[in-house]
Amino acid sequence: MALSDPVHTDVTPRPAADDDWSRMLRLDATSFGHVVDPAAMAAWRSMIPAGGAVVVEDDGDIVGQALYLDMELTVPGGGRLPVAGISWVAVAPTHRRRGLLRSMLTELHDRIAAAGYPLTALTASEGGIYGRFGFGPATIEQSWSVDRRRAQFRPDAPDPGGVRIVTPAERVDDLVERYDRWRAVTPGGLIRPRALWDDLMADRDGERGGGSPSFAFLHPDGYVLYRAHGEGARYVRVVEKVAVTAEADVALWRTLCGMDLMERIEIETHPADPLPYLLTDARAVRTTAAGDALWLRLNDIPAALQARAYAADLAVVLRVTDGFRGGGGTFALRVTDGHAHCAATDAVADVELDVDVLGSLYLGAHRASSFAVGNRLRCNDSGLVSRLDAAFATDVTAELGYPF
Repeated sequence: MALSDPVHTDVTPRPAADDDWSRMLRLDATSFGHVVDPAAMAAWRSMIPAGGAVVVEDDGDIVGQALYLDMELTVPGGGRLPVAGISWVAVAPTHRRRGLLRSMLTELHDRIAAAGYPLTALTASEGGIYGRFGFGPATIEQSWSVDRRRAQFRPDAPDPGGVRIVTPAERVDDLVERYDRWRAVTPGGLIRPRALWDDLMADRDGERGGGSPSFAFLHPDGYVLYRAHGEGARYVRVVEKVAVTAEADVALWRTLCGMDLMERIEIETHPADPLPYLLTDARAVRTTAAGDALWLRLNDIPAALQARAYAADLAVVLRVTDGFRGGGGTFALRVTDGHAHCAATDAVADVELDVDVLGSLYLGAHRASSFAVGNRLRCNDSGLVSRLDAAFATDVTAELGYPF
């Protein structure tokens, strides 16, 4: 059989076996250009349920792979839902355009549905792939480059203090405690098992991207993990910034900006990060990129919509289309005093949308009115669209807990 022949390629996924993982590591390295350390892979494998990884094999080679992780997601209002986190998706460049991705995601979602997960999540290497599978980008991420020399704080900006320099591995329990408080109140927050903390604290050379070992600043209500980069002109690359309170956020930023030998600070953050509002010259903060981080798909629409809190009362009938799974349906959503009841109905729909749009609205990062402008949310009542905006809005900006 010629590998270039798409007709005879068997694209039927099967469960991954223990002796598949060395070949899976090779396909992952080929696809993403990075070799995963076996110890790191063991940490992630501890989160895969039985039968949660599938592969496609061709003549002894693994040519497709995908898996899901057993995770827990914080939703607006502080509720928590089990979520299947899709990861390690790869199709060999020798086997493109043969339906491998669709077959693997179909198989995984059959398993996810059988396990009862109301949500599926992922982080996407490419933005044009997953919408057709019902996923919508649910958080907004901005890349900032902060000119540290110009980052002067306003005279009236608060100066809470309380930050200490620590060695990350020596204070991991403190980091865990602050992270757990942060993720409990932040939409998009993910439970981080101890195996992943141990992997993060391992701080392997291959994970440093040419930077220094990890450094840390610790506050009673937050922390920053960062690396120093560069030879002559040194700069800081923030690995993770967690702030449970606004005071912690300000204190950590003041400390980062106080490193006089560093020329700039690079960070991925969210649109509500307060730094520009603290400075005499907000142009010291330059947005170098903007995109998405967490993508969501609602598998059980009533369960997911009832789990989160809402900012305004609402009564609406939603017609949700799911082209991937053939699911969706028509649902009556009624919100009173922040709490929702959602059930299937035969009533005429007020609003029509695809399930990927609902995924984008779910954590409050995107507005219904924006999708209405693009005709991706269809409604003849502009007042109702405004009420959707108000109901799905959140006080706490959604953020991805950590990449997976």
